[in-house]
Amino acid sequence: GELKGSWDWLQFDQEPWEAKDSVYYGACLAAIATGTAPGHYATSPEVQNNLGLLRKYLKDHAASQSTINRVYLLWASIRLPGLLDSAEQQSIIQEALHRQQADGGWRLASLTWTWKRWDPKTFVKMWLREEGTPLSGASDSVATGLVVYILQKAGVAKDNPQLQKGLGWLKTNQTAEGDWPAYSINKKKHMSSSTRLFMNDAGAAFAVLALTESQRTTALVNSASFTLASP
Repeated sequence: GELKGSWDWLQFDQEPWEAKDSVYYGACLAAIATGTAPGHYATSPEVQNNLGLLRKYLKDHAASQSTINRVYLLWASIRLPGLLDSAEQQSIIQEALHRQQADGGWRLASLTWTWKRWDPKTFVKMWLREEGTPLSGASDSVATGLVVYILQKAGVAKDNPQLQKGLGWLKTNQTAEGDWPAYSINKKKHMSSSTRLFMNDAGAAFAVLALTESQRTTALVNSASFTLASP
Protein backbone atom coordinates (compact mmCIF):
# COMPACT_ATOMS: atom_id res chain seq x y z
CA GLY A 1 0.00 0.00 0.00
CA GLU A 2 1.08 3.58 0.64
CA LEU A 3 3.88 2.45 2.96
CA LYS A 4 5.51 0.13 0.42
CA GLY A 5 9.27 0.60 0.60
CA SER A 6 9.31 1.75 4.24
CA TRP A 7 9.43 -0.12 7.58
CA ASP A 8 7.20 -0.49 10.62
CA TRP A 9 7.94 2.27 13.11
CA LEU A 10 7.06 3.28 16.67
CA GLN A 11 3.89 5.39 16.86
CA PHE A 12 3.11 6.83 20.28
CA ASP A 13 1.86 10.24 19.05
CA GLN A 14 5.15 11.69 20.22
CA GLU A 15 6.73 14.18 17.80
CA PRO A 16 9.22 14.30 16.23
CA TRP A 17 10.39 10.65 16.23
CA GLU A 18 7.49 8.45 17.42
CA ALA A 19 4.47 9.95 15.71
CA LYS A 20 2.21 8.89 12.86
CA ASP A 21 4.46 10.61 10.31
CA SER A 22 7.66 9.16 11.79
CA VAL A 23 7.57 6.18 9.42
CA TYR A 24 9.02 8.63 6.91
CA TYR A 25 11.73 9.65 9.38
CA GLY A 26 12.66 5.98 9.81
CA ALA A 27 12.88 5.50 6.06
CA CYS A 28 15.20 8.53 5.83
CA LEU A 29 17.43 6.95 8.48
CA ALA A 30 17.55 3.77 6.41
CA ALA A 31 18.61 5.78 3.36
CA ILE A 32 21.28 7.60 5.38
CA ALA A 33 22.58 4.27 6.72
CA THR A 34 22.60 2.69 3.25
CA GLY A 35 24.51 5.60 1.76
CA THR A 36 26.98 5.64 4.67
CA ALA A 37 27.69 1.89 4.80
CA PRO A 38 31.24 0.94 3.74
CA GLY A 39 32.27 -1.26 0.86
CA HIS A 40 30.07 0.42 -1.78
CA TYR A 41 27.06 -1.24 -0.15
CA ALA A 42 24.56 1.13 -1.82
CA THR A 43 25.69 0.00 -5.28
CA SER A 44 25.75 -3.74 -4.55
CA PRO A 45 23.38 -5.72 -6.84
CA GLU A 46 21.63 -7.58 -4.02
CA VAL A 47 20.09 -4.44 -2.51
CA GLN A 48 19.00 -2.63 -5.67
CA ASN A 49 15.40 -3.89 -5.66
CA ASN A 50 14.86 -2.86 -2.04
CA LEU A 51 16.71 0.39 -2.56
CA GLY A 52 14.48 1.18 -5.52
CA LEU A 53 11.40 0.69 -3.33
CA LEU A 54 12.91 2.98 -0.68
CA ARG A 55 13.76 5.69 -3.19
CA LYS A 56 10.23 5.59 -4.62
CA TYR A 57 8.63 5.79 -1.18
CA LEU A 58 10.76 8.77 -0.15
CA LYS A 59 10.18 10.67 -3.40
CA ASP A 60 6.44 9.92 -3.62
CA HIS A 61 5.76 11.19 -0.09
CA ALA A 62 8.28 14.04 0.11
CA ALA A 63 5.89 16.91 -0.64
CA SER A 64 3.47 16.03 2.17
CA GLN A 65 6.08 15.87 4.95
CA SER A 66 6.75 18.25 7.81
CA THR A 67 9.82 20.46 7.53
CA ILE A 68 11.85 18.35 9.94
CA ASN A 69 11.16 15.19 7.92
CA ARG A 70 12.17 17.02 4.77
CA VAL A 71 15.42 18.09 6.44
CA TYR A 72 16.09 14.41 7.16
CA LEU A 73 15.30 13.71 3.50
CA LEU A 74 17.89 16.32 2.51
CA TRP A 75 20.42 14.53 4.74
CA ALA A 76 19.51 11.23 3.07
CA SER A 77 19.97 12.75 -0.39
CA ILE A 78 23.49 13.84 0.54
CA ARG A 79 24.39 10.29 1.57
CA LEU A 80 22.48 8.61 -1.26
CA PRO A 81 23.21 10.50 -4.52
CA GLY A 82 20.36 10.71 -6.99
CA LEU A 83 17.63 10.61 -4.37
CA LEU A 84 16.87 14.32 -5.01
CA ASP A 85 17.98 16.61 -7.79
CA SER A 86 19.64 19.95 -7.06
CA ALA A 87 16.38 21.90 -7.42
CA GLU A 88 14.64 19.63 -4.90
CA GLN A 89 17.54 19.99 -2.48
CA GLN A 90 17.48 23.78 -2.82
CA SER A 91 13.74 23.80 -2.14
CA ILE A 92 14.28 22.07 1.21
CA ILE A 93 17.23 24.35 2.04
CA GLN A 94 15.08 27.43 1.43
CA GLU A 95 12.20 25.94 3.43
CA ALA A 96 14.52 25.36 6.38
CA LEU A 97 16.06 28.84 6.16
CA HIS A 98 12.56 30.34 6.06
CA ARG A 99 11.82 28.75 9.44
CA GLN A 100 14.76 30.43 11.19
CA GLN A 101 13.83 32.61 14.16
CA ALA A 102 14.98 36.16 14.81
CA ASP A 103 17.59 35.02 17.36
CA GLY A 104 19.31 32.86 14.74
CA GLY A 105 18.05 29.51 16.03
CA TRP A 106 15.26 27.16 15.01
CA ARG A 107 12.28 25.92 17.00
CA LEU A 108 11.29 22.25 16.99
CA ALA A 109 7.57 22.98 17.32
CA SER A 110 7.53 25.02 14.12
CA LEU A 111 9.32 22.27 12.15
CA THR A 112 6.85 19.51 13.08
CA TRP A 113 3.12 18.96 12.85
CA THR A 114 2.40 20.29 16.32
CA TRP A 115 -0.47 21.84 18.10
CA LYS A 116 -1.01 25.30 16.62
CA ARG A 117 -4.57 26.08 17.71
CA TRP A 118 -6.76 28.51 19.62
CA ASP A 119 -6.16 28.81 23.35
CA PRO A 120 -9.70 28.68 24.83
CA LYS A 121 -8.69 30.92 27.74
CA THR A 122 -7.33 33.79 25.70
CA PHE A 123 -8.78 33.08 22.22
CA VAL A 124 -5.30 33.66 20.83
CA LYS A 125 -3.83 31.31 18.25
CA MET A 126 -0.67 29.82 19.73
CA TRP A 127 1.49 26.71 19.85
CA LEU A 128 0.08 24.25 22.39
CA ARG A 129 1.16 20.79 23.46
CA GLU A 130 -1.36 17.97 23.12
CA GLU A 131 -2.23 18.42 26.81
CA GLY A 132 -3.03 22.10 26.25
CA THR A 133 0.04 23.67 27.87
CA PRO A 134 1.67 26.49 25.85
CA LEU A 135 4.96 25.84 24.10
CA SER A 136 7.84 28.24 24.56
CA GLY A 137 8.60 30.46 21.59
CA ALA A 138 12.33 30.05 22.16
CA SER A 139 14.70 28.34 19.78
CA ASP A 140 16.04 24.95 20.88
CA SER A 141 19.13 22.86 20.27
CA VAL A 142 17.44 19.86 18.65
CA ALA A 143 16.04 21.93 15.79
CA THR A 144 18.96 24.35 15.56
CA GLY A 145 21.70 21.75 15.73
CA LEU A 146 20.03 19.50 13.16
CA VAL A 147 19.28 22.27 10.66
CA VAL A 148 22.69 23.94 10.95
CA TYR A 149 24.47 20.60 10.56
CA ILE A 150 22.47 19.57 7.48
CA LEU A 151 22.71 23.00 5.83
CA GLN A 152 26.49 22.72 6.03
CA LYS A 153 26.50 19.18 4.68
CA ALA A 154 24.21 20.33 1.85
CA GLY A 155 26.82 22.86 0.73
CA VAL A 156 25.36 26.12 2.02
CA ALA A 157 28.21 28.65 1.87
CA LYS A 158 30.07 29.08 5.14
CA ASP A 159 29.64 32.88 4.95
CA ASN A 160 25.87 32.63 4.44
CA PRO A 161 24.45 35.13 6.98
CA GLN A 162 21.67 32.82 8.16
CA LEU A 163 24.06 29.92 8.63
CA GLN A 164 26.39 32.17 10.60
CA LYS A 165 23.50 33.27 12.82
CA GLY A 166 22.63 29.63 13.45
CA LEU A 167 26.20 28.80 14.42
CA GLY A 168 26.21 31.90 16.60
CA TRP A 169 23.12 30.68 18.44
CA LEU A 170 24.81 27.36 19.20
CA LYS A 171 27.99 29.06 20.39
CA THR A 172 26.15 31.41 22.76
CA ASN A 173 23.46 29.11 24.17
CA GLN A 174 25.49 26.30 25.69
CA THR A 175 24.66 25.96 29.40
CA ALA A 176 27.11 25.90 32.28
CA GLU A 177 26.58 22.12 32.46
CA GLY A 178 27.83 21.76 28.88
CA ASP A 179 24.55 20.95 27.13
CA TRP A 180 22.05 23.09 25.22
CA PRO A 181 18.39 24.01 25.92
CA ALA A 182 15.78 21.55 24.65
CA TYR A 183 12.28 20.48 25.64
CA SER A 184 9.47 18.05 24.90
CA ILE A 185 6.89 19.38 22.46
CA ASN A 186 4.34 16.74 23.52
CA LYS A 187 3.97 17.18 27.27
CA LYS A 188 5.38 19.62 29.79
CA LYS A 189 8.21 17.78 31.52
CA HIS A 190 10.12 18.52 34.72
CA MET A 191 13.76 19.47 34.21
CA SER A 192 14.91 16.19 35.81
CA SER A 193 12.57 13.85 33.90
CA SER A 194 14.07 11.21 31.62
CA THR A 195 12.24 12.65 28.60
CA ARG A 196 13.57 16.14 29.25
CA LEU A 197 17.08 14.77 29.71
CA PHE A 198 16.71 12.72 26.52
CA MET A 199 15.83 15.85 24.55
CA ASN A 200 18.83 17.65 26.03
CA ASP A 201 21.06 14.74 25.01
CA ALA A 202 19.67 14.80 21.47
CA GLY A 203 20.12 18.57 21.27
CA ALA A 204 23.70 18.33 22.51
CA ALA A 205 24.47 15.64 19.93
CA PHE A 206 23.16 17.74 17.03
CA ALA A 207 24.90 20.86 18.36
CA VAL A 208 28.24 19.04 18.53
CA LEU A 209 27.76 17.71 14.98
CA ALA A 210 26.99 21.21 13.70
CA LEU A 211 29.91 22.90 15.45
CA THR A 212 32.34 20.12 14.52
CA GLU A 213 31.28 20.37 10.88
CA SER A 214 31.89 24.11 11.02
CA GLN A 215 35.44 23.56 12.29
CA ARG A 216 36.07 20.88 9.68
CA THR A 217 34.87 23.16 6.89
CA THR A 218 37.07 26.00 8.15
CA ALA A 219 40.09 23.68 8.22
CA LEU A 220 39.43 22.57 4.64
CA VAL A 221 39.09 26.16 3.44
CA ASN A 222 42.29 27.20 5.19
CA SER A 223 44.13 24.20 3.77
CA ALA A 224 42.93 25.00 0.24
CA SER A 225 43.99 28.64 0.62
CA PHE A 226 47.44 27.60 1.79
CA THR A 227 47.81 25.20 -1.17
CA LEU A 228 46.78 27.87 -3.66
CA ALA A 229 49.22 30.38 -2.16
CA SER A 230 52.14 27.96 -2.10
CA PRO A 231 54.68 28.10 -4.94
